[in-house]
This record gives sequence, C-alpha cells and structure tokens, in this order.
Amino acid sequence: MSERITEKPIEIVTDSGCDLSAEQLNGLPVTIVPLSISLENEVFDKRNPITHQEFYRRISASKEYPKTSQVSIGDFVETYREIAARGARILSIHISGSLSGTLRTARAAAKMVSVADVTFFDSKTLTAGLGWQVQAAGLAIKNNWRLDRILESLGKIRDQVDSQFTLKELRYLIAGGRISHLKGLVAQVLNIKPIIIVDHEHGRYEPGGQAMSFNRALDKIVELKAKRFGSVPLRAQVVHGQCPDGAAYLMDMMKKKLNVIFEEVVPIAPVLGAHTGPSLVGLIIGPQSLFKDLIPA
Repeated sequence: MSERITEKPIEIVTDSGCDLSAEQLNGLPVTIVPLSISLENEVFDKRNPITHQEFYRRISASKEYPKTSQVSIGDFVETYREIAARGARILSIHISGSLSGTLRTARAAAKMVSVADVTFFDSKTLTAGLGWQVQAAGLAIKNNWRLDRILESLGKIRDQVDSQFTLKELRYLIAGGRISHLKGLVAQVLNIKPIIIVDHEHGRYEPGGQAMSFNRALDKIVELKAKRFGSVPLRAQVVHGQCPDGAAYLMDMMKKKLNVIFEEVVPIAPVLGAHTGPSLVGLIIGPQSLFKDLIPA
C-alpha cells in the first residue's frame, strides 16, 4: 500500500501596509511584519509599536512630518525561520511592489533562509485591499485549499477589487513627495480635493478625478462605483486616518446608490497614514461573488 503524502501546512506573512479588523484576522494563520516609522527622533517598529490613536494624535500635534522605512531584512529572516521551524510553508503577501520596496526585501530575506519554502504574491494594492487578500488566503487555508487554488483566487480579487481615496488636506502628500510642491499649493489654494486610485495592472497611484470640496469628492467616488458596478452585490470596507465623519458620510451615500454589505470601518495603518495624514478617507470595494466560497453571505 502506498503511503499517503500529506502537504505541509501554509502560513501567511504580510506587512503593516495591511489593514483588517481584529474580527477579520481572528483565528487566521497570519504574521504581520511591521514597517518602521520615525517621528520626532523616535522610531516605531516591531520592538516599539505605536497604536493608531497615538500615532494620529502625535502627528496632528507635531510640526514635523513622519518618515517611513520598509521592513528590515533581518525581521523577515527571523519570521521566515520561525515559520519554517514549525514545519510550514509560507505565502508572503505584500503591499504593492510599485509603492514600496517591502516585497523586494522579503524576496532577498527568503534567499537567506534555505529551509524556508516561500511563495510570494504582489497584492498590487495596500490597506484593506491588501487585507482582503490576506484574509481570503487565511480562510482558504483553514478550508484546506491547495496553494494553486489560493493563488488563483487571490489573482481574481486583485484584479477586481477597487481602492480609492480622498483627503481634506494635502500637506502630508506634499511633504512626502507624493505630489509636487507647486501642484499641491495650487490645489490647496483652490480647495481642490483629489481622488486617488490604485491601478490594477501596476499597483500604482493614479489620478481618479477631483472635486471642489471634500464631501463632493466622496460623492464622486460613490458615483464612479455606481457607474462601474450598477446593482451587482458588493462587499465594501471604508478606511480612514482620523476622519470618522467623512467615513460615515461616505457609507451613507453608498447605501443610497449601491447594493452593498459593509465590513467594519478600520483606521489606516500608521505606516500609510504617515504619507496622507489624519484626513484621508478610502473605500475598498468589489463583487461579493469573489468571496462566496470563503465568507458566508
């Protein structure tokens, strides 16, 4: 009688560009390796974490702008070794490679851990868009899906889930070099609010439009999604820095025009909010059908 071959279990590694609620992450085999943030001569990382609330309080009160650094190669090496020692394979899912060098660092770290069996996946997005991919992979692992099926599902989610954002103030984007100083000053003087999207093909920030007020920009996001999806049943998650009123307004407008089920509103990770500030509000949205085999309706 031939011996049955049992595949090794799979665990997920991601980075702190991933936003999910505690409920969404609960019970999933996920390790989050944090990027680091520097603010007022203090570094916040794996060894010195900072909460969302404290981070946004501090940047709102500070005259300095925070700076971010990708995950250290040593932290990835340590994480991969620990998981390999547990006898598991690794699915490493990360913030878009076009927005961060994190995925490149992860690949380099894996080459330093010969015992680790690592498969990489570029989410080509960030915040809850990355989070949904991590959650879907975690649920698929719990449902005993094979790795090739998990990767196929992640590809569909990556291609069909939209991420878009707007914000009240542009100074963090200007300070971080995300938009030119001159363009930013003109936009601020004219009170123009940009709509920023993450393109599916390359995982880069792209202009998605603009509006003359913050609420009008939120309205326009809803209008664009209604035009794209029509009456298709949708899954959505609203994220924000420290702008609960904007998040609530966006959800109210969506309820009027879209067939949508909401996940819990979550704060934008500090490592992302460092470049956008407290006023950012974002929407992650895609067809419910992408998750029908994983998340009960």
